[in-house]
Amino acid sequence: MVTTAPYGAWPSPIDARLVAEHDGRPEYVGVVGDEVWWTEARPAEGGRRALVRRRPDGTEQTPLPAPWNVRSRVMEYGGQPWAGAVDADGRAVLVFCHFADQRLYAYAPDGDAAPRPLTPVSAVGGGLRWADPVLRLDRGEVWCVLEEFTGPRPTDVRRVIAAVPLDGSAADDRAAVRELSDDRNRFVTGPRISPDGRRAAWIAWDHPRMPWDGTVVLLADITDDGAFIGVRTFAGGTEESVPQIEWDADGTLLYVSDADGWWELRRADPDAAGTPGTRLCRPRQEEFGGPLWQLGVRWFLPLEGGTIAVVHGRGAMTLGILDPVSGELVDAAGPWTEWASTLAVHGSRVVGVAASPRSAFEIVELDTCTGRARVIAARHTDAVDPVYYPEPQIRTFTGPDGRDIHAHIYPPHSPGHRAPDGELPPYVVWAHGGPTGRTPLVLNLTIAYFTSRGIGVAEVNYGGSTGYGRAYRERLREQWGVVDVEDCAAVAEALADEGTADRHRLAVRGGSAGGWTAAASLVTTDLYACASISYPVLDLVGWTVDGTHDFESRYLESLIGPHAEVPDRYRERSPLRHADRITAPFLLLQGLDDAVCPPGQCEPFLAEVSRHGVAHAYLAFEGEGHGFRRAETMVRAVEAELSLYVQAFGIDRTDVPVLELTK
Repeated sequence: MVTTAPYGAWPSPIDARLVAEHDGRPEYVGVVGDEVWWTEARPAEGGRRALVRRRPDGTEQTPLPAPWNVRSRVMEYGGQPWAGAVDADGRAVLVFCHFADQRLYAYAPDGDAAPRPLTPVSAVGGGLRWADPVLRLDRGEVWCVLEEFTGPRPTDVRRVIAAVPLDGSAADDRAAVRELSDDRNRFVTGPRISPDGRRAAWIAWDHPRMPWDGTVVLLADITDDGAFIGVRTFAGGTEESVPQIEWDADGTLLYVSDADGWWELRRADPDAAGTPGTRLCRPRQEEFGGPLWQLGVRWFLPLEGGTIAVVHGRGAMTLGILDPVSGELVDAAGPWTEWASTLAVHGSRVVGVAASPRSAFEIVELDTCTGRARVIAARHTDAVDPVYYPEPQIRTFTGPDGRDIHAHIYPPHSPGHRAPDGELPPYVVWAHGGPTGRTPLVLNLTIAYFTSRGIGVAEVNYGGSTGYGRAYRERLREQWGVVDVEDCAAVAEALADEGTADRHRLAVRGGSAGGWTAAASLVTTDLYACASISYPVLDLVGWTVDGTHDFESRYLESLIGPHAEVPDRYRERSPLRHADRITAPFLLLQGLDDAVCPPGQCEPFLAEVSRHGVAHAYLAFEGEGHGFRRAETMVRAVEAELSLYVQAFGIDRTDVPVLELTK
């Protein structure tokens, strides 16, 4: 029986606690011997990332109990936090970064001893941090990225590739750490070692470029005593982004480059530096890589037999097997429509993390000999009847100047409810973070939380998003706060014009860069009835240099322009400077430990909107950083957001705690 009830008033079995329990996805898969390892989110355990192993018989274990938290803070967004190998005696040896103190630890998962520290603690600034490790058991070391703070400011930092002894001699002695590269480059990735062990390759870039603007591939010879010599530039440049490199078994270098407008896979002779690599796939307007927000992510890996596993696509990313000789690409069969940028290989098998609109991210293994793909771990289970899941639509809208805007539309959906004839549903426009990023088309219980109650969601991959080539990505160059705002508004307007959404019940929502877009939308348009803004940028001037972390401290030079040259543009686009233009109520959510968008971004903004009598609510959370990880935080945030919509859209429901709005 189908019950008629207004949009937004439908009951739903998807509650906020269910949303929190299923937040997060497996990350950083790897193979140690015959075992698959990965990190996994644990919202109910304080938001820690657990290290999980899958034995050959299929059983799973979490060998490190709470409070061990396997997560790096390098560049604040982190990166590959662990590495593992099998020693000469056939025993697994692991090295990982513990979030609480950012030290590297060595761990024998089949032994009785607890993890032992390999690196010291520094009281200077943000201390010592480590990421993207490579175990060198032959040398008794782990080679990785060292991020070292040299002063109290977030930009007082240097990064090098370093070698840490596995015997623990550096645990109390910084001098025992060998630096393999110098710090002439502001940013570096972990080294990739050639099959013969004689060369190392890594990626580097410098301010003011971000890694999707331009990077270089550096190559060095490795001496018998493990030093790097003869460092030279192999590929890349100021206008070419190379986000990943790997050695093939024949000693050639494989790398992804967007020199021709799309991230494409290439091969090059390491002795032919500076010459364009050979494109390995037949030309197709698709990406074989993505933005390097975290160190150690992988979109491709070579396989035995000469083929290459690749994550590729236009908008959505899928797993394929590339024959570099013929250039032919065969995609893996299965229901998964989105593969994450993490891969591991074991013989002829590929292990990755994949999802679909009907399933959350799970660990999938592809046997390249048989073509069979199967879930081997972190299996998706339906927490509720899947008839409550939203049914997304992939759409392309037309924006200003006739430009394409890519979006995913999730109409309200409930198996047991419908709206009265003639009523149009409220819609919330979601702006993703980054802004150099995108939103994947996968099952998201937060979206289902709203759609199953009768509130539609429109995820917008606005100009500046990745997945559609460099030209689409660069639409946002010096246009942040303009193109993103216009594209979100264009989608909302189109949904209203076609009779899909109620024009008077539109909202905008986002976190981080998406929070900026949501806030900027409130001061530049009266289209939205309300906004939900999470850990945002609100004051461009205050966010430059020491107002944020080092990685993004000069990001605005490409998004807005150099501050010295266009200071008025920084003031004009900042929501803080135009709080008097805001008329719609909003919810502001903030983690008090956020180093990317600190609480200091919120406080003056709130003072201004209060001075102008704008209805709002501010929820700040102790112990949360940039993005919420704790179950109790997520429950409060989701319920507060729903309460905001209930009030702004005039919805009658009493099953959610009332969010108190003040002026």
